[in-house]
Amino acid sequence: MRSRGYDYDTYSRLAGPLTEPDTDAYQVRYRSLLSKEPHRVRAVLLMSLAPLLSALLLAYLVWPSHWTVREGGDRWLVAFDTVMLVSIGLICLFMLVNVASIAHATMVARDPVPVYPEKGTRVAFLTTYVPGKEPLSMVRATLEGAVRLRHCGPRDVWLLDEGDDERAKALCAELGVRHFTRAGVPEWNRPSGAHKARTKHGNYNAWIAMHGGAYHFFASVDTDHVPLPNFLERMLGYFRDPDVAFVVGPQVYGNYTSAVTKAAESQQFLFHALIQRAGNRYHAPMFVGTNNVVRIAAVRQIGGLYDSITEDMATGFELHRARNPRTGRFWRSVYTPDVLAVGEGPVSWTDFFSQQLRWSRGTYETLFKQYWKAPFRIPPGRFLNYTLMLVYYPMTAVNWFLGVLSCVLFLWLGASGTQVSSAVWLMIYSDAVALQIGLYLWNRRHNVSPHEPEGSGGLAGMAMSALSAPIYLMSLGSAIARTSGRFVVTPKGGETSPDRLSTFRVHLFWAAVLIASLAASVHFRHTHAAMRTWAVLALAIALAPVAIWSWTTLRDRRARAEARRTMALHPAAAGEPAALVAKVTQTTTAAAGTATPAPAPAPTTTGGN
Repeated sequence: MRSRGYDYDTYSRLAGPLTEPDTDAYQVRYRSLLSKEPHRVRAVLLMSLAPLLSALLLAYLVWPSHWTVREGGDRWLVAFDTVMLVSIGLICLFMLVNVASIAHATMVARDPVPVYPEKGTRVAFLTTYVPGKEPLSMVRATLEGAVRLRHCGPRDVWLLDEGDDERAKALCAELGVRHFTRAGVPEWNRPSGAHKARTKHGNYNAWIAMHGGAYHFFASVDTDHVPLPNFLERMLGYFRDPDVAFVVGPQVYGNYTSAVTKAAESQQFLFHALIQRAGNRYHAPMFVGTNNVVRIAAVRQIGGLYDSITEDMATGFELHRARNPRTGRFWRSVYTPDVLAVGEGPVSWTDFFSQQLRWSRGTYETLFKQYWKAPFRIPPGRFLNYTLMLVYYPMTAVNWFLGVLSCVLFLWLGASGTQVSSAVWLMIYSDAVALQIGLYLWNRRHNVSPHEPEGSGGLAGMAMSALSAPIYLMSLGSAIARTSGRFVVTPKGGETSPDRLSTFRVHLFWAAVLIASLAASVHFRHTHAAMRTWAVLALAIALAPVAIWSWTTLRDRRARAEARRTMALHPAAAGEPAALVAKVTQTTTAAAGTATPAPAPAPTTTGGN
């Protein structure tokens, strides 16, 4: 299957050819990514030197002889010096943890060896529909892809309809798809819990309660994803291992046209190309709800999909804490790099920020509600793997706050936690960042995206991670305050939320703080290369999305004005713009659903779905 030149067929077989399992007592086998590299020495040097330089920077900045000492000074200023010292230490510590996480993932990342599925297994393919929120045309594309899935055994396709919609029923009848709804059933529409109303997990759990016992596995994709015909062939084989609870694949965006969408997919590079593969080392990749296959007995054992904003990650965490009653071993999961479904990503900044807000808030909920139950209840390696994944959002959020706080305290008040040479600091810091970026770029060879050009640096993805930091901080504050928040699902089916200046209110707030602080530093003559460099970099991050939006808006307005002038001068060409729009729309839809007939300045890890 190809669309716009994207070779989805090849990328659906990245893990290698299907093979027969070796023995009757089958367990999933893996291939190390690092062992296949001809120039492993370079990777080892990067994995060693990048954390080493970050540790050296931390030690240099917080060395006791470098602490600021104020004899007879203002006690408040002395207190602010201490705050500065702690902030700088934590910022560098988080930088060290981040690069150590990437180095660790580089070392242990591996792919599963695909095997043929067991014949005769009963599989249900599920996707959901919310009338009024999702266009039926998008549901049609997903279901048409689902009915073409290949499987050697009973396979039913189900539409889980939240509204018992008549048009959805007619579509199911037309395509030979089974229809399910929980509408009007009080016990399946509760205020909270496994059967929470108006939630994806509540919809799935109602279906599991009613029909789950008739199947061994359920496969699922989000409504905006279209599965490739070999979806089941490439995933089901791993379930020959009796301890595998679920199998997941990467998320790619078929509507690969807008700058935001492209950068959003690039932002996910480290998670899908490296972090999830590292999870294979500990048999515990994260559960991703966009496309997966689940052993129904395992999810029923833990009471169904977990009640959370990000029900997929929370459910996976619960599964990885549970044991298979048949074998006594912990449930396992498998991540395959095969691209087996193509979906839609955020097109506007509004939708991207909403997505990042929801993902980060779900991670905080897992940390606050579930993570504390994990120590001593899961294997150490698995606990380490989850820790490295879950700390990304809070570290990024706190790092942003501490960085701005340090700038404000110095630029306004002259507070200084440590006295170091600007030249030495800049040398160590620039070398540490260069090595981090080098490690990031080395790992780009393992990219699973069929859309990004081969050899691309992924700089847009790094930038998007940095630009999201203020959003993660806002989400963290909301989680600590335990506010419910208003979370909007990313629009689907070609729809998009409009961007306005208010979209960037969080970034503009921090930009105002930084501009005022830089102005104050000039007035009070508080000058230091490191602090001003940090302030300018933070200001660039805060203003970048506003600047990009302004530029693209102006460009689009000029393009529309030019089109109107062309039509006025050449009336015969009046139909061409509409035809062009129709062509672009058709191409985008095909990219999102190929089964329709006819990613701070330093690299960061990301998670979530």
